[in-house]
Amino acid sequence: MAIASIEVPRWDGPLPTREEVAKMIDHSLLRPELTPADVQAGLTTALAYSTASVCVRPTDVEAASAALRGTPVAVGTVVAFPHGSGTTPTKVFEATELIALGADEIDMVIDIGRLRAGDTTFTQDEIAAVVEAAAGRPVKVIFENSYLTQEQKVAGYRAAEAAGAAFVKTSTGFAAGGATAQDIALMRRTVSAAVQVKAAGGVRTLDALLELNRLGATRFGATATAAILDDVEERRRRLLDVR
Repeated sequence: MAIASIEVPRWDGPLPTREEVAKMIDHSLLRPELTPADVQAGLTTALAYSTASVCVRPTDVEAASAALRGTPVAVGTVVAFPHGSGTTPTKVFEATELIALGADEIDMVIDIGRLRAGDTTFTQDEIAAVVEAAAGRPVKVIFENSYLTQEQKVAGYRAAEAAGAAFVKTSTGFAAGGATAQDIALMRRTVSAAVQVKAAGGVRTLDALLELNRLGATRFGATATAAILDDVEERRRRLLDVR
């Protein structure tokens, strides 16, 4: 199901540089229909704009790692994506294998049903197992917020922090809902400054990105990377012309 883009008023705060915005973006290459040529084109885009990372499907990690080796663009990938329904040992194996293939960052989907059932001990233990398997690489925990109540979200975010996660993340982009301003604010209030917040799903404009950044998100999963970053450049050019 397609996720509607976040609609916010045009940003009227200080405008960061294109480079600063790029370092907040994980360029997403996760759609199932992408061909190897599509993935290569996405890697070229990420490298041209010097994004924080690309987030690729597990099958693409080895090629992405080879293509981006020695560049400032990290290779991220996903575990138990998009439903989170694999067993814990499967998630641990997947993370271990993907790191061996060159992944620098891991975005893992929790067992959504177990958290909905109130089993936060399971949630924490599973995240901790993947964090251990990641061997120091950042683990971003995907909660698929659209399926959770406020209380379940808070319990899950706290479990992720206790388990050693580097990020809490809103969504996969493949469920009925994506990132919302309300969820970003809740995530930022719930976890300490040691844990970052990643927004994914519907972040297709510069205005949406900057508004969610104001609310506490520091990393964004995006497919509209080029449009967002070109918009930064164009707005900054107009500001210079006015002056």
